[in-house]
Amino acid sequence: MIVKGEDTIREVAGLSQEERERISAFLQGAVYCWCKNRKEEWFSMLELMGGDNNDWTGTPLQMLHDKEIENGKSKEEAYDNAGKNSGWLLKKVIFDDKRRFETEETPINRRYRWLLD
Repeated sequence: MIVKGEDTIREVAGLSQEERERISAFLQGAVYCWCKNRKEEWFSMLELMGGDNNDWTGTPLQMLHDKEIENGKSKEEAYDNAGKNSGWLLKKVIFDDKRRFETEETPINRRYRWLLD
C-alpha cells in the first residue's frame, strides 16, 4: 500500500498475463531483498535494476526490451521505453504489496521507502 504520493497505475501494453506475472514476481523479490537489507533507504527501479545491474539478459525484464525491438524501436528507444515500463510495473508491485511504502517523485524517477510499523 502506498501511503503518500501519486497512486496512478498505468498498464504496460503488449505483455501476456504470464509475462506480467513473471515480471511482477521478479520485481517483488527485488523489493523484498531491498527492504530486508536496506530497511530505511529509498529505492527506485534504477537502484534495483539499473547502473551496474542494467543487463537484464536472462531475467523476465528482458521481455520488456524485446517487445520494444519487435515493435520497430531502435536499441536506444527500446532501452529507454523498457526502463519506463519497468518503473510502471514496479509501481504496481509496490501498490499491491501488503506493506506500507512512502513514495516521492524525483527529477528523474519515482522512489519508494518501506515504512516500518
